[in-house]
Amino acid sequence: MSKAATIDSSLPPEEVIDLKDPVVAGILAWLWPGLGHLYQGRTRKGMLFMISILSIFFYGLFISDGRAVYASWVEGDKRLPYLCQVCAGLPALPAIVQTYLVRNGREPLLGGIMAPPANLTELNDLWKSLHRRLELGTVYTMIAGLLNVLAIYDAYGGPVRLEPEEPKRREDEESDPSPDG
Repeated sequence: MSKAATIDSSLPPEEVIDLKDPVVAGILAWLWPGLGHLYQGRTRKGMLFMISILSIFFYGLFISDGRAVYASWVEGDKRLPYLCQVCAGLPALPAIVQTYLVRNGREPLLGGIMAPPANLTELNDLWKSLHRRLELGTVYTMIAGLLNVLAIYDAYGGPVRLEPEEPKRREDEESDPSPDG
């Protein structure tokens, strides 16, 4: 058996989980939330992560008209929330392509979804038009990315196994070392 596969042999055979390669599982979990768990055969957990994390991410994107997620490192618009958002994996990566296009003077794709503002005037107009929806969308997408960090860790580390407790001895048995007294 390889070092990458982790099997807890103290479990009954029907509860043994082959975690396969944890590095591959972690990478897959980052690319698409829940995919690392599906790779490991933990289907229910994978679907739970996939549905919940992606729902939060896409809802945040929806309420902000697709503008809450964008990558920008220009003076006056350093988009630090993107560091959390990119943890959601592939769903956040189009922002990098859009940034490349806008910064090179080209038109963004998909009607400007995930495109950064071209200048500070456009950024100001974006905040005026979307106001709270932009802020809420940013928070939702950041939370989705941070939740995926937990899912990545779970895919890499596997499920938590608690050690079975040893039966506690009664105090009177401890004070009397021999059964004969």
